[in-house]
Amino acid sequence: MTDYIVVIPARYGSTRLPGKALADIAGRPMIAWVHEQARRSGARDVIVATDDERIAAACGEHGAQVEMTHADHASGTDRIAELAGRLGWDDGQIVVNVQGDEPLLPPQLVSQVAELLAGTPAADMATLTAPIRTEDEFRDPNTVKVIADRDGFALYFSREAIPHRPVGPPAESARRHIGIYAYRAGRLKALSAAPPCAIEREERLEQLRALDLGFRIAVADADDAPPRGVDTQEDLDAVRKIVAARGDAPR
Repeated sequence: MTDYIVVIPARYGSTRLPGKALADIAGRPMIAWVHEQARRSGARDVIVATDDERIAAACGEHGAQVEMTHADHASGTDRIAELAGRLGWDDGQIVVNVQGDEPLLPPQLVSQVAELLAGTPAADMATLTAPIRTEDEFRDPNTVKVIADRDGFALYFSREAIPHRPVGPPAESARRHIGIYAYRAGRLKALSAAPPCAIEREERLEQLRALDLGFRIAVADADDAPPRGVDTQEDLDAVRKIVAARGDAPR
């Protein structure tokens, strides 16, 4: 079994849903749900990385390990890279970045992405995808699309509909990106140290910096595709309904 560490970067500010890490879901803050899902994956350690004392306090109340990070990080990747350096992780250590707004993330996807990286020596990173089923999802700029080559390495990520089809349902090859990453710690630090590139700024997708640097990103379809993460109030309402219908913690 692959040895890996999960880090959940979490910030209080959010353009569309401020304070969402602490949003109540069935009596628990969202960050606690995310932590619990990651803990079930079999990771050696699960750490919440934040610069916000309110999030840190909520993590403490729910038994989650938390590390405070600098307040000036531009991305979750930068928060994780800070920990990789400060905690002295070996360059080969596999680290999984679980987004703090994924309360319904199936735990097996965390282990799947770690195993994908461990089993692909040529890869610097790994991530997961899911088929796109509807035209609305295909055209939605909030749904990030990804194209991979025949060997399972990412060619490009975009908010646009790719592969291009002007009308009609998405192509059979159309995939949405699931925002979970596994890195080797040394490459994670190199990624964080590099400045944003032009296509990253234009698409507002940090993974394009990795491609611009020549990183190889292994891609595979998720074993159990999750719903989209929580970006808006509508997303949060949908998660609350799912949890209420289940009557317990998401599995």
